[in-house]
Amino acid sequence: MPPSAPPQLPLWPLSMMFGLVPLWWLLGAFYLGWPLLGALLFALLLTRGRVPLPPAAGIWLLFLAIVVVSATQLSSPASLLTFALRLAFYLTALVVGVYVYAAARERASLVAVLTPLCTFWFGLVALGWLGVLVPRLAMTTPMEVLLPGGVAGTPFIQDMVHLTTAEYSARSLNPIYRPAAPFAYTNNYGSAYAMTLPCVVAFAMLRPRGLLRWALLASLPLSLAPAFLTLNRAMFLSLGAGLAVLGVRASLRGNVRVAASIVGVVVIGALATLFIPITELISRRVDSSDTNTDRLSLYTEVIRRVQESPWLGYGAPVNVDTVSAAAPIGTQGQLWMVLFSHGVPALLCFLAWFVAAAVICARAKSAAGQWLAVVPVVCLVQIPFYGMANQNLAVAFFAVAFAMALTERERLTRLVGASPAAPRTVTVPA
Repeated sequence: MPPSAPPQLPLWPLSMMFGLVPLWWLLGAFYLGWPLLGALLFALLLTRGRVPLPPAAGIWLLFLAIVVVSATQLSSPASLLTFALRLAFYLTALVVGVYVYAAARERASLVAVLTPLCTFWFGLVALGWLGVLVPRLAMTTPMEVLLPGGVAGTPFIQDMVHLTTAEYSARSLNPIYRPAAPFAYTNNYGSAYAMTLPCVVAFAMLRPRGLLRWALLASLPLSLAPAFLTLNRAMFLSLGAGLAVLGVRASLRGNVRVAASIVGVVVIGALATLFIPITELISRRVDSSDTNTDRLSLYTEVIRRVQESPWLGYGAPVNVDTVSAAAPIGTQGQLWMVLFSHGVPALLCFLAWFVAAAVICARAKSAAGQWLAVVPVVCLVQIPFYGMANQNLAVAFFAVAFAMALTERERLTRLVGASPAAPRTVTVPA
């Protein structure tokens, strides 16, 4: 007797990880608990056994190996905790990608696999509105109470476990409130928004009916207020680049459905600017801060110092007083963090994975697949400006792994349809 097929990977761990984000945020466990949820997925993968790896996974494994070796460059044992947490986020992202890819390949319908990411979107919108309505809300979380005082008092950890809804300057007489929850920083919110938006549109195209579909469509205009009020210029830039690439592909392939969906998204965004003076707000924020000067000084210092340790970097960002910014060297952008912390080879591997993902996902023919192919493009634009050593990396891997499985499904369906022995009609699963 041939061996029986292994049981399907359950989807409830993904739903618990991505769908219960508001709960993890309230508990203060959104950051520190995220790798533990990734460990649960890894345990299920080990129990299952013989799980296929998504394409280009070898590039990411090489990146992880370089990161581990770069730990030898850490300047002090105190920085080992933050190094381990960033490494855990890199590992968790790969585990999420492998889990989603395997779960999507073994199901006749792909819609259910994408549902946890859509519930993540609902949490993002709801907590974003909380940052709009009560921007000064802050409270101590259970995780903050349970941690030792020395650990919880570390600024890096304090930002993760102490609950806040928005970023603003407490010393300003007229502060600008920028929604951030469930993240510690508003830039992470804008990054997650730009990554998840294409997935929501793709879900609506995969599922032509149903309550969840209409709820997602209704949430799109509602999501614009918290997203716009983050004033994240890189968010707008990455979404604009993604939509431009999508538009070019749609015109070359003559895909009217994709073109119509792009017009719909752009029109909704344009209407929102009639009520939210986004240009004026961004200009006011830039004029009242030194964010551009601070970033430039950090980037210049990274380029100068990495010449002294190009192969393995310095293990982690470093606080110095030789720059105008208060942030450590090696922050304010994932590109600079990887370059400074882990060296040039690690950065090449990091970028190579996203480039490979963009090329592989671009082969999609369906409208949903083409929207999902935008995600790695959005990520590539964000990498110089936003940090991704957080939950957003897992969001990107989720979307890309699902897009790879969908693209592979489409390719196999075309091959079966082209076979002389194949039936005349072929049903393409959702």
